[in-house]
Amino acid sequence: MPLARGPAIGYGGSARLHPAELLPWAFAIAVYFLAPSYLPLGAYVLIIILFALSLDLILGYGGIVTLGHAAYFGFGAYVAGVFAVRVHGDPLLGLAVAAAASAAFGAATGAVVLRTRALALLMLTLALVSIVFEVANKWTEVTGGADGLNSVPVGQLLGAFRFDLFGKTAFLYCLAVLAAGWWLVRSLVHSPFGASLVGARENEARMHAIGAPVYARQLCAYTLAAALAGVAGALLTQTTQFVGLSVVSFELSGEILVMLVLGGVGRIYGAFVGPLVFIVARDYLAKQSPEYWVLGIGVLLILIVMFARGGILGLADGIAARWRRSRP
Repeated sequence: MPLARGPAIGYGGSARLHPAELLPWAFAIAVYFLAPSYLPLGAYVLIIILFALSLDLILGYGGIVTLGHAAYFGFGAYVAGVFAVRVHGDPLLGLAVAAAASAAFGAATGAVVLRTRALALLMLTLALVSIVFEVANKWTEVTGGADGLNSVPVGQLLGAFRFDLFGKTAFLYCLAVLAAGWWLVRSLVHSPFGASLVGARENEARMHAIGAPVYARQLCAYTLAAALAGVAGALLTQTTQFVGLSVVSFELSGEILVMLVLGGVGRIYGAFVGPLVFIVARDYLAKQSPEYWVLGIGVLLILIVMFARGGILGLADGIAARWRRSRP
């Protein structure tokens, strides 16, 4: 069953910023001032939102279904960790190196993966994350193997701001990077390039017929998504000063896909809503029933798929549309 997506988007006037789009950022700033004890968790949520946003670019807008997107998240996390341990601990420099390395890795693997379709595409992406996992597990002298890299040295941000115990610097750092990633993705999907991605998602044969370079544009989007996922992984390494095998697991690929489906695929802000709902629900259910919290997440996902094909944002859109029709 295909995933329900948001409406096809164009470019031009629709690219203008709507006041409602400022709500996530206002909420994040409110958390910073009103809930300082939750800043470490908040930084983690911001990182996962960036990761989900990178997946939405290729899945929601490009129509590229993947089960191995965690390969780029983990690759960026390990690159940032190894760079900090062996070269330099400057966070911005490490972030740039992780982004460049993940982009190169995404371009190299995407050139092969995107030549396949359907089941073959899924199997290749699944094999990709498995290969990266095994390399990280066996290359112990570089990655630390099953123990991971502990106490990763991270310098002061901009030479002036230390990563404090309370997570204030980490939260603002992740928020700034997420804002940059969001603006990049938003500008891209509201451009002619984004419209061509949606066109290929809806009818690839027709895009070929009008002479659009479908493969080249999909590869470009795939490379950018890999770079953003690598940046998210690097942020996790820098803010926790640790990187382990969990960042490159198949489970993480599955979880990020579930988060995106919960929020709404192909809507940009589904990548904001889904991770927040998933993480909050997971923490609450784990406290209530440590053994069966996965069952609760599964039931939630089934309800969303059955009754809100467009995710939580799709459900909200439907309610708003019915309310507008009911008005005199």
